[in-house]
Amino acid sequence: MSVPTIILNNGKSFPQIGLGTWQTEGNEMMEVIKNAIDVGYRMVDTAYAYCNEKIVGEAVKSKISEGVIKREDIFITTKLWITDHQPSKIIPACRKSLQNLGLDYVDLYLIHWPISLKKFKRTETVTAEDFDESVTLEEKWQKMEECVHLGLTKNIGVSNFKSEQIERILKIAKIKPVTNQVECHPYLNQKKLIEFCKERGIVITAYAPLASPSWPENNVFTEKISNILNEMKVKNIAEKYNKTPAQIVLRYLVQLGTVPIPKSTNPKRMAENLNIFDFTLSSEDMLSMDSLNKNARSFTFKAVMNHRDYPFNSEF
Repeated sequence: MSVPTIILNNGKSFPQIGLGTWQTEGNEMMEVIKNAIDVGYRMVDTAYAYCNEKIVGEAVKSKISEGVIKREDIFITTKLWITDHQPSKIIPACRKSLQNLGLDYVDLYLIHWPISLKKFKRTETVTAEDFDESVTLEEKWQKMEECVHLGLTKNIGVSNFKSEQIERILKIAKIKPVTNQVECHPYLNQKKLIEFCKERGIVITAYAPLASPSWPENNVFTEKISNILNEMKVKNIAEKYNKTPAQIVLRYLVQLGTVPIPKSTNPKRMAENLNIFDFTLSSEDMLSMDSLNKNARSFTFKAVMNHRDYPFNSEF
């Protein structure tokens, strides 16, 4: 199955759908990545904070050694964690991710969150004393640009940034961010942020595109929201096109102009999630999907909501 690509603001190609890997580790992760590559995925999204970079790298190298893909065929994204934002730490953090992945370069390196912390453990309460507000977004971005100059990454971008923060980056950027990776699904369709970024040549990558109904309650990052796949409007449209509800949601996000990165460990569902480029939702169906928006965010990270750079305290 062939995945279409879009062209980024620097002329490089970006697969129009990818595989998310948060909360997937160990041998299961190894098989997930291999299966994903076998069915046609050509983008894998990971992060230092996911603790699975090494497994992602091993799975990719396995498929390269089998001759299924070449290194240039697979687009690998990883991310700078919130405790590595001091300028002296950013390049070493990127090198550490490359070491974990066993790669000479990544295709995309993102600032995972705009906020900076001195320390962070999921099992501990975050307090104001943990906040690091000594480094600016502009200083972080300049070091991200250096990662490109050093050949550590082909592209750089941001994640969980609001419009105001992107504007600050663009004012000083010598290399523009190619993407802003944010939570995006029919309950939080991000249409204003999508349009804002589009006007500036920045692609929205949609994480949690199916609203992640399986995410645990009381997680330090997340809150429980409804299961989008149970919505009658989604089911009715799925029946109309002879597709699954998940395929309808993903197609909706593609037509909004985003690049979704659904997570799945089931080979059948992985293949289904990829098979969304043989139909187009009508304008009426797009409006019906639009009507599901209620600005419901599952990924809130409220533990840091008083941080100077917390991104979800404004409209978009």
